[in-house]
Amino acid sequence: MLVRLAYLAVTQTFAALRLLPMTDREKDAEILALRHQLGLLQRQLDGQRPRFHAADRAFLAALLTPLPRATLGRLRLLVSPDTVLRWQRNLLKHRHARASADRHPGRPRTHASIRRLVLRLATENPAWGYRRIHGELALLSIRIAPSTVWEILKTEGIDPAPQRTTVTWADFLRSQAQAILSMDFIEAVTLTGQRQYILAAVHHADRRVRILGTTAHPTHAWVTQAIRNLVMDLEDAGQLAAVKFLIRDRDAKYPPLINEILDQAGVTTTLTGIRIPRMNSIAERWVGTLRRELLDRTLIWNEQHLRHALNAYEQHYNEHRTHRTLQAAAPLRALPEPLDAEQIGRLDIRRHDRLSGVIHEYRHAC
Repeated sequence: MLVRLAYLAVTQTFAALRLLPMTDREKDAEILALRHQLGLLQRQLDGQRPRFHAADRAFLAALLTPLPRATLGRLRLLVSPDTVLRWQRNLLKHRHARASADRHPGRPRTHASIRRLVLRLATENPAWGYRRIHGELALLSIRIAPSTVWEILKTEGIDPAPQRTTVTWADFLRSQAQAILSMDFIEAVTLTGQRQYILAAVHHADRRVRILGTTAHPTHAWVTQAIRNLVMDLEDAGQLAAVKFLIRDRDAKYPPLINEILDQAGVTTTLTGIRIPRMNSIAERWVGTLRRELLDRTLIWNEQHLRHALNAYEQHYNEHRTHRTLQAAAPLRALPEPLDAEQIGRLDIRRHDRLSGVIHEYRHAC
């Protein structure tokens, strides 16, 4: 456009110089001839609108805008006076926009990593408002305006802090998982028709399962000894100081003495509501897993066979079975390092069976 506009300016300048030696009569004759030729071209167009390049519009606007509107109305042009004035306004608008862009480039866009960090802080800290998040970013040497933090939260549909500080039961239990232990009885029936009672405990934080024993007669003395064994096991593992609550139901098989034993160890017993198994959901979910993966797939001959099967399943559950809560790790085994391309190219996976193939585990050959 600039090249074309410069060409038009040069050519028209030479045309203006050619008019200097001409008399008024010669100019009038040329004007009449040009008007006649213009009328001829308009008849040939037959109602079609002529096409003007951007340079043509700029040149005509600069040439004709200084003339009064009445004079523009008397001139015989291919366009109306309003069109010429509109070209002039657009020319000034574009010129002002370019000048403003050069002087004021505007606020730079917020980096995507900063946006992700703002959303992470808001998600992990529901009580933090945009001002508190802005202060935390300042401590991290991230310079950003408080209004920008507010805009990021609003764009993502995150409510202000007072409206998102409500703590759900799931969030509360998750935050207190290190201090919670669940316990429950599971019933199993042997091939002889004898009913067996399995007592197990689950730690909420690492999902480790401890099968405390199985018996056909869960007397108060047997349950009390199982609880003493649990306390000693937690103490040997260094977890007793962290465990503060034990959740169980109101089964009559639990003697009152176990509450005193747990209180002396610093563990408070919390009873679930009547017929509300969801209050002990972690233990109930593990019971369902035990039934689906072991008890419903195995014929239990007697109490000794059941103890053997439970011991093997406890080892599999704690040392090998993956858990979504632990990001696919096992309670007693962290995730290994990812394989490199060379190792993936020569995979050699072997299957290890437990309980005669009821449970399958897969491991590398070496």
